[in-house]
Amino acid sequence: MSQLGSEFMPAMDEGTLLYMPTALPGLSAGKASQLLQLTDRMIKTVPEVAHVFGKAGRADSATDPAPLEMFETTITFKPKDQWRPGMTMAKIKAELNQAVHVPGLTNLFVPPLRNRIDMLATGIKSPIGIKVLGNDPTTLQTVADQIEAVARNVPGVGSAIAERAASGRYVDVHIRGLDAARYGLTQERVQQLIATVVGGDPIGQTVEGRERYPIVMRYPRAERDSVAALRQLPIVAANGAQLTLGQITDIKVEAGPSMLKSENGQLATYVYVDNAGRDLGSVVADLQRAVAQQVKLPAGVTVAWSGQFEYLASAMQRLKLVVPIALVIIFLLIYAVFRRASEAALIMASVPLALVGGLWLIWLLGHAVSVATIIGFIALAGVAAEFGVVMLLYLRHAWDRQLALDPHAGPAALDEAIREGAVNRVRPKAMTVAVILAGLFPILLGHGAGSEVMQRIAAPMVGGMLTAPLLSMLVIPAAFRLLVLRRWRRANQATAPFHSNPQGN
Repeated sequence: MSQLGSEFMPAMDEGTLLYMPTALPGLSAGKASQLLQLTDRMIKTVPEVAHVFGKAGRADSATDPAPLEMFETTITFKPKDQWRPGMTMAKIKAELNQAVHVPGLTNLFVPPLRNRIDMLATGIKSPIGIKVLGNDPTTLQTVADQIEAVARNVPGVGSAIAERAASGRYVDVHIRGLDAARYGLTQERVQQLIATVVGGDPIGQTVEGRERYPIVMRYPRAERDSVAALRQLPIVAANGAQLTLGQITDIKVEAGPSMLKSENGQLATYVYVDNAGRDLGSVVADLQRAVAQQVKLPAGVTVAWSGQFEYLASAMQRLKLVVPIALVIIFLLIYAVFRRASEAALIMASVPLALVGGLWLIWLLGHAVSVATIIGFIALAGVAAEFGVVMLLYLRHAWDRQLALDPHAGPAALDEAIREGAVNRVRPKAMTVAVILAGLFPILLGHGAGSEVMQRIAAPMVGGMLTAPLLSMLVIPAAFRLLVLRRWRRANQATAPFHSNPQGN
């Protein structure tokens, strides 16, 4: 059990992959188009890839406010019978990660549907997300960069990239009030002029079917595409004087946040981490340990962990309540059948031992413990408890028949009753195990959409069917013998003082 990792749910093979690299802010539209075509050609070099289609920036939709530096490339694969021998989706992802190397881009290959669900629920596009919360964008950027550097050295981390939220470039126009007033211009008027000649002023609207587009008038791009050109922008003052924008303003380029995100009333910066080759729980545990040891958080800055790990933590917190309740209910039901706490406790004590086979099979298959696996273990616990209940009922019935024939039956009669009751359960139990295995093996060995989840549910049951029957047939009869002998000895000790003893002992 100590060798098993943990994850929320196993990664399903959706048949396609989504390539979502993270580029640095300030990417131009032309450069984004060039990088998109370059990455598409690199992806297409993998033989298993059939089609590649990518987009940069936002789509023509109000529900997809993606920045220009966000690429979304859908990768469609050939049928599996055309793949190279021995190739799996994990191997293809590793080969794609090696094939795509572009300076300034950090690779991330994720299943499309799962990525959409994660982004809608948590806002994190990678399996692991680290949220740095605080009040100063510059401080948040510094801490995020430190966490990125630490995360890259953690085993099992495929890629790590921090948002460059404070790496935007802005043209700052500072109006010199006295110089503007000398020409009869107020700050409001200067700002209106700048907004019109640089940003554009709507002067009308065009109608194209059901769509409406504004008509905007502004200076040509050549006269406003650099700081020097902005300084030379002509302005006509209220008194008719001809001047340039540089005569009444200070224009310079300054760094600032390209995008401000907030969460729980604080500014936030994200660090995206992708795990590769290790389970999610182990990678997050090592990441948390490394960040706590190597990153010193300034006052007012906190770190929160999100992504699929957030689901895992929530599920584990709920299972800590659900699993004990399920075990208590099973114990009460067993007690209602036997009316003896010792026999109910005997069956409950056998349940964890019955799960050993499931743990071994999960380890042999290389699976991690997930919510699907725990569901399989809960089902296995119910079947194991049922095995124990039926075995104990057969043993009690056989012992009751012996007592009916001889009320003073001793250990020899008890052994005979245990043999009779246990042997009568061999054939029904073998049939039960055979039926369960026959139903689960196709699920365990099957392939297709959703098979990864079903295999995690079936694996504990299949492994448990190899140990739970042996436990109920070998251990429970021996434990039942110990319980009956203990009650028999107590009964003899209670009645011994009332028997006549000629020797006076």
